[in-house]
Amino acid sequence: MKKYKRRIILFVLLCASLALPPRISMSFPTSISTQSAISFSLFDFFNHENQQPIQSDLRVIPGGQSIGISLRTNGVLIVGYAPIIDSSGKEKFPAKNAGIKIGDMILSINEVKAQNDLQVSEEIDQQCQKNKTINFTIKRGNQILKKQISPVFCSETNRNRIGLFIRDEAAGVGTLTFIEPKQQIFGALGHVITDMDTNEKIELKDGKVIESSISSIEKGKNGDPGEKIGTFMINSNFSGKINKNTESGIYGTLEGKFTNKFYKDGILLGLKSEIIPGPAKIYTVLKNNTIEEFDIEIEKIMLNRNDNKNLIIKITDPKLLDQSGGIVQGMSGSPIVQNQKLIGAVTHVFVNDSTRGYGIFIENMIKDSGLNSSAAAQTGSSFYYLLSYCSKKLSSKNLKYDKFFASYMINFC
Repeated sequence: MKKYKRRIILFVLLCASLALPPRISMSFPTSISTQSAISFSLFDFFNHENQQPIQSDLRVIPGGQSIGISLRTNGVLIVGYAPIIDSSGKEKFPAKNAGIKIGDMILSINEVKAQNDLQVSEEIDQQCQKNKTINFTIKRGNQILKKQISPVFCSETNRNRIGLFIRDEAAGVGTLTFIEPKQQIFGALGHVITDMDTNEKIELKDGKVIESSISSIEKGKNGDPGEKIGTFMINSNFSGKINKNTESGIYGTLEGKFTNKFYKDGILLGLKSEIIPGPAKIYTVLKNNTIEEFDIEIEKIMLNRNDNKNLIIKITDPKLLDQSGGIVQGMSGSPIVQNQKLIGAVTHVFVNDSTRGYGIFIENMIKDSGLNSSAAAQTGSSFYYLLSYCSKKLSSKNLKYDKFFASYMINFC
């Protein structure tokens, strides 16, 4: 038995010397619990996936600006079924019965490429009035499928229809996390933008960001997270193009006047191994377009999670608590700074405690942004921190995405 223990110790020390921190699989129950299961897998030590280092000397300008975001989907999204009342008064759903599902993306109709929701709606209507079977090419996940739908006469609208709600745009307000001034690459939100009806990731065709002005805040309370109410600024100081919509946020290029009065010369990035439980700062807008600094506490650090829930944070700033109640929708992407380094961004709020939520490691955002990440990171210390950290019991709360507050124009056909 001693021989096996010695082998395990030697193996662990070897991994530490190679700066390969062990990975943890954690189970976070959806209901409130005082502890959660922790399990280790020794064979995961040599899995390098999602452990790319970032440049230790990379400087970025922290964000905090409120931004207006508009997206167009790569195709036309099916967001619901529209009931058709036939001549006998019964509800019919021809598209649903033909195998069309909510969340499917329309790529073409009768071999005509889907350009936007208005064009698709008009094409469907033309075919419906001819009472012809319509051939759809749709994308479902990674599958490309062919479907045929036969129109049904609707007694309410007095025309043939197939019974779908569709759209191709989304718009809302979020927070900018950083910009790398040399390449003018930005990152924002810290989480993916999903469709509010289908809850599916929006497949991006193109998108834009401009500066937003916050007019008011609906204060959050337990069980009901609040939100920022904002408008797009006509005379925006900056504008940008969105190139990516990923699980860790949105990314693209920005041009114009971009400043943060707290860090005019930029800031270094903080590796996850450098983050410690304790005080930190977040930067966000509560009124108009003025960035403010607020105190938070980093309560827990999940070193080996590769999603956007890496930090548990708590709002401690009296002003922010008074004005917003804690974390609110529209605050996602607000940069987190500790020891004068950018370490992450706010991503979630706990439904039952709006003063607490999740944050993402800045490493995850930098990796997905496309910025150079070839330099070796100093990860050795994370191994020793992990051993002490994993001996603690973890707690969890019901959580909710700091949802991308969006408004849409929906066409039905």
